[in-house]
Amino acid sequence: MRYLAVVAALALPIAPALGAGEEAPAAEPKPAALVADGVPAVPAALAASTRPYLEYRTAAFVGWNPADRSMLVATRFGNTAQLHRVARPLGAREQLTFEAEPVAHGGWAPGTGDVMLIEKDIGGSEFYQIFAMKDGRLTMLTDGKSRNSLDAWSKDGSLVAFTSTRRNGRDNDIYVMDPRDPASARLAGQVDSNGWSVAGFAPDKSWALVTRSASVEKTDLFRLDLASGKMTPVGDHGKKIAFSGAAFAPDGTIWVASDAGSDVQRLGTLDPATGAFTPRGPAEKWDVEAFDISGDGRFIAYAVNEAGVSRLRLLDVASGRARTVDALPAGVIGHIDIAPWGAIGIGFTSARSAADAYSIDPETLAVTRWTQSETGGLDVARNVEPELVSIKSFDGTAMSGFLYRPDPAKFPGKRPLIMHVHGGPESQWRPEYLGSTNYIVNELGVAYFYPNVRGSTGYGKRFVGLDNGPFKREDSVKDMGVFLDVLAKDTRLDASRFGLTGRSYGGYMCYAAATHFADKLRANLCVVAISDFVTFLENTQEYRRDLRRVEYGDERDPAQRRKLTEISPLTRVADIRKPLFVVTGANDPRVPASEADQVVAAVRKGGGTAWHLVATNEGHQWGKKENVDYTFWSSLLFWQTYLLN
Repeated sequence: MRYLAVVAALALPIAPALGAGEEAPAAEPKPAALVADGVPAVPAALAASTRPYLEYRTAAFVGWNPADRSMLVATRFGNTAQLHRVARPLGAREQLTFEAEPVAHGGWAPGTGDVMLIEKDIGGSEFYQIFAMKDGRLTMLTDGKSRNSLDAWSKDGSLVAFTSTRRNGRDNDIYVMDPRDPASARLAGQVDSNGWSVAGFAPDKSWALVTRSASVEKTDLFRLDLASGKMTPVGDHGKKIAFSGAAFAPDGTIWVASDAGSDVQRLGTLDPATGAFTPRGPAEKWDVEAFDISGDGRFIAYAVNEAGVSRLRLLDVASGRARTVDALPAGVIGHIDIAPWGAIGIGFTSARSAADAYSIDPETLAVTRWTQSETGGLDVARNVEPELVSIKSFDGTAMSGFLYRPDPAKFPGKRPLIMHVHGGPESQWRPEYLGSTNYIVNELGVAYFYPNVRGSTGYGKRFVGLDNGPFKREDSVKDMGVFLDVLAKDTRLDASRFGLTGRSYGGYMCYAAATHFADKLRANLCVVAISDFVTFLENTQEYRRDLRRVEYGDERDPAQRRKLTEISPLTRVADIRKPLFVVTGANDPRVPASEADQVVAAVRKGGGTAWHLVATNEGHQWGKKENVDYTFWSSLLFWQTYLLN
């Protein structure tokens, strides 16, 4: 979630030392699950000043209920997001799940709508279990120990596929079951690796199309015979081809989004016998990022990612012509799901709209809003639209990022700036709703910049592969330096007051920036961050280790291990000369908490400043509002002390 790692400076003077007889200002209560090591208490006045910006909500579109034509959305009214039913446009959100842990992924059985399945973990562990929901109660369908992931339903809703590590704790085997009878769950395909998922069932349910993600650049397709368990490769697996989506049309045609024969993901059809890909519809210059097929197969709704902005189009299958939905402003489309009666459901967010659920009429292209999420009583029209900053990096590679500037009428003069580097690294910053960051820009006058360095998705397969492996890794670090240099020349920015933050892989970039660009930055805030690639690869959960080795390098190879050690921020920790704030999820299965512990200890041993905040009930993706809010306030204190003092 963007608002966890989005942090900035509070433009208030630092409180003077207390005199004799003076009382300390009232402090905001710290959530019991947070351990604040070297982090000052949060003044209650600070929390009160930011409160409206923290009380915004979102409503993520999850899908349709075919039984009553209602929408399923995920939204938060308490401490965590839960699933809700919306019966009509702008109708009340009726809560369906009532769990202490977040519940945001699920869906009704297609065709019947008689059963709803959800995924839920504990404490951010990401060891998801699958549950059936009825009368507000959840019944666990999996073993309670393994890691499970819901995949595709059959079109009639009689079968659901899921992957599970239950056999050996490592490999993502494929299972099929009728969720109305948990005892029917059976192993349909045994595999010897991870990254597997079921894209869809053939119309006759005799076989399923299965994908294995070897890397962001390569997806292998298989035909799984559901009776025998035989897995037959589809196409030439020796080629580096990626598929970002696959689905069966009612007539059995397989539609996919693929970069076969192209630098970008195109919409087209796949021959399951040969693996041949045939582009369909208009030629697009940018990635097709999501699509769905209508129940009658007549049209396909698909989204194109144009430099971060989503464009929704409807392809008429028979004619090959496409129409664009022009009523949507510049923003980002999430999930797409076409209802059996033809309505196109989408999630959508923009700089001036929190994530909400919408439907589109396929005949008229009229857009209907189904939810209107609260924004803390604030006028979203005040939120600034980002400007695109384009550069040529050290080697001439073109790249860009989104810059949010404060209102110059309210905040004249040069403004401080915080750069926020995304995780992944296979990800992309896009012009979405900024949540609590709007407080930073609108009320504090701090500019915020979101760069898309090499390795980001959305710019073609060549660009996403430019940082792969240990020997190219620091090229993306150099990109950060070029962005900092370009921004330093901006006459409306104060180059003496630049800070940098990032989470996950962006957290590695945050540490790396602290070592490489100490002269350009005042302070760094690094969230669930990799500090040593070797220890990270050795300690990340086994089910995801091979996929990360493809991206970062293989620590078992002596030459790569030496390079991974060389480029790890922990190796150069003596170069971290500016204050550091490290935020950690104790249950993180991706970046273990030990990655934070070792860098905090090393910085402090060298006499440096390192704040450390640990959530004992969170993992990699934080889901509890009280933790997120307190982290935001602590971050404001950090920037107040070390960026704006």
